[in-house]
Amino acid sequence: MKIGLPFLVVAMALMLVGCHSNKDFVYFQNIDDKPELLESKYKEYAVRVKPADQLLITVRSEVPEATAMYNLPQVMYAGSADQELSTQGKMLAYIVDENGYIDFPVVGKLKVAGLTTGEVASLVTERVSKDVHDPYVRVEMATFRVNVMGEVNEPGAMEVKTERYSILDALSDAGDLTQYGRRDNILLIREEDGNRTYHRLDLTSADLLTSPYYYLQQNDVVYVEPNDVRKSNAEYDQNNSYKVQVISTTISAISVIATLVIALVL
Repeated sequence: MKIGLPFLVVAMALMLVGCHSNKDFVYFQNIDDKPELLESKYKEYAVRVKPADQLLITVRSEVPEATAMYNLPQVMYAGSADQELSTQGKMLAYIVDENGYIDFPVVGKLKVAGLTTGEVASLVTERVSKDVHDPYVRVEMATFRVNVMGEVNEPGAMEVKTERYSILDALSDAGDLTQYGRRDNILLIREEDGNRTYHRLDLTSADLLTSPYYYLQQNDVVYVEPNDVRKSNAEYDQNNSYKVQVISTTISAISVIATLVIALVL
């Protein structure tokens, strides 16, 4: 009995799947052996402001008139041509210059690079408190984005609304890994001190929870590599497509030659 090529390919794929134990899909396999990993490392690896970042800063107090001068004016914006001008203003953002400063109203230049948003809020509060009683300052990142690529269910750019954003948050927002994604070799690409660096993360190990790269930074790129099954399927599809092209070309050539021969005979 002859066995077709497609049957052999399917059989090989099943064998490859069988080679992957359930442990390949289980996260944090050794977490019971490492209770100390539960201690949060967020403060140590928190997101910090960098040049070219954009910050949204609002200052409030019990007397609105006292803090109005410390806030940037809001701008009105319109939608499409058939929409009226919106009555809701949009906040302007402070752009951190190449030296790490922002120009804050009344206060002047403030060095914010290297600080967390909480530390920036404390700095602004300290300066404004000299003239305003008990001010409330809120600082947000306006340009915190993480790109997730590869074997995830919903790849794309993730708009982050909080500075506490982990690799698990990013993968969850991307719909988690597909069954073809490698969980032991996640690639993280990051820009550090003007240089692009890359780091490997293992979701199957609880050591990930204390990794300096567990919490993500703005503009990080997360890439999930395909596993051997996906690579095998892709290789088969490519080879099969090539064979179909060769056969199609051969048939076309034979058809042309046959037509020429018939014409010569006649």
